[in-house]
Amino acid sequence: MAGLELLSDQGYRVDGRKAGELRKIQARMGVFAQADGSAYMEQGNTKALAVVYGPHEIRGSRAKTLHDRAVVNCQYSMATFSTGERKRRPHGDRTSTEMTLHLKQTFEAAILTQLYPRSQIDIYVQILQADGGNYCTCVNAATLAVIDAGIPMRDYVCASSSGFIEDTPLADLSYVEESAGGPYLSLALLPKSEQIALLEMNSRLHEDHLERVMDAASKACKDVYAVLEQVVRDHLQEVSALVGDRGAA
Repeated sequence: MAGLELLSDQGYRVDGRKAGELRKIQARMGVFAQADGSAYMEQGNTKALAVVYGPHEIRGSRAKTLHDRAVVNCQYSMATFSTGERKRRPHGDRTSTEMTLHLKQTFEAAILTQLYPRSQIDIYVQILQADGGNYCTCVNAATLAVIDAGIPMRDYVCASSSGFIEDTPLADLSYVEESAGGPYLSLALLPKSEQIALLEMNSRLHEDHLERVMDAASKACKDVYAVLEQVVRDHLQEVSALVGDRGAA
């Protein structure tokens, strides 16, 4: 990364954004008719697809049945063509296993699992194109898919990353910024209550700077929430219009 200026003297990043600015977000709900809920999301050049099945009866071993709440089963994967390096990525590799566990922890904190005892909810997420913030894009896509499936949640789960470059906290890092080797923080937030569903940091950062980096991620999560809420409202209007047209016919 030598020679690449990640933050200009005027405060602009490599892709022209300001320090606290999100990448462009585009999303659609209900992209798969066969699933109970589905969503497609683009966050910058990172693209993710989320599919939800359930709640349904426990499949496979009955030993994992929980009598007071639903089991949340998550699976994260990356498409072979998602990066410039073409290689097969088995489901059991370390990164996928770690991401799967993070998604499970995140959505167990958000879904009202106690409403569905002895049941299972499946959340499958795949990265179609990777350009930084993979976990965050997956969480945001999965939130829309869970809402599309009609599964009650305590709140939206909104995720964003933040970093610290040249004494400046940056929100929603791209792959270039992630690869620079500086501190990288991922935050999944329930924005209305400001409860943290998941917080991960993968490098050292002096505690004097931690609050500023956390604030940058938290503000970015709330900005993501505003976008997701608008996507849900637009989708609801589309569905209502379709139902109205069918009723009129």
